[in-house]
Amino acid sequence: MKYFCLSKSAIFFFLMFLFFSCTPKKNLLYYQNIDTMASAKLNSYEVRIQPDDLLQINISAEDPKVTAPFNLNPTNVVGEGAQGQVGGNKSVINDYLVDAEGFINFPELGKLKLGGLTRSEVLDLLNKKIGAYIKNPIITIRIQNFKVAIHGEVNSPGLFNSKTDRLTLVEALTQAGDLKLTANRKNILVIREIDGVKSYFRVDVTKSDFINSPYYYLAQNDVIYVEPKNRTLSPDVTLVTTISSLLLTAVSFILVLTK
Repeated sequence: MKYFCLSKSAIFFFLMFLFFSCTPKKNLLYYQNIDTMASAKLNSYEVRIQPDDLLQINISAEDPKVTAPFNLNPTNVVGEGAQGQVGGNKSVINDYLVDAEGFINFPELGKLKLGGLTRSEVLDLLNKKIGAYIKNPIITIRIQNFKVAIHGEVNSPGLFNSKTDRLTLVEALTQAGDLKLTANRKNILVIREIDGVKSYFRVDVTKSDFINSPYYYLAQNDVIYVEPKNRTLSPDVTLVTTISSLLLTAVSFILVLTK
């Protein structure tokens, strides 16, 4: 009887392996038919500043003294050779919280409307305004609290912070441990808020053309939901399950007879 139980268990796991091996590749592979796609220009998507974004804005110049009025903490100077050094000069760390109406209160310049602008547009705005006072200012901008939420059929769901605002959907899914075998790769939901309005988009990562989608690059606070495959088994899966069950029953019966 012990031999029978061990044999039955071994056969069961073999049949389960066979079952999952029968999953069509087209339901699992990413970037299908990418070789047939014509070369496309790099996606120029840029995130837009949103309320509650925490922006780090640093102003530097050849003479650090002239930048002091344009930094929140002019006395908080990073030491020589430190990571914050820019262009051979000392820099400061300045964080601005974007309010509900999209404004920040900037030293010397007053309230600035940054909500809805891209980082490039903010750089242009600041260069124009600060350039009236400082020659060739060096301006850096970074979103400090860029994060996305991923849940559903991934191996490690959670809230993920990013040090860059050029985070792709694939990179985010990789951080979440990639998709489970039970994930529906053809219908990944991305929820995004634009100007206070929620938008919804479905992404099929098995098709290579999704890399040209505006949702290939994620925006701060995006929510990604990976739904499971349809609970109703397809005819192919039903057939495989039925055959597997019959084989298991038949082999078990034979083992009993030969015992």
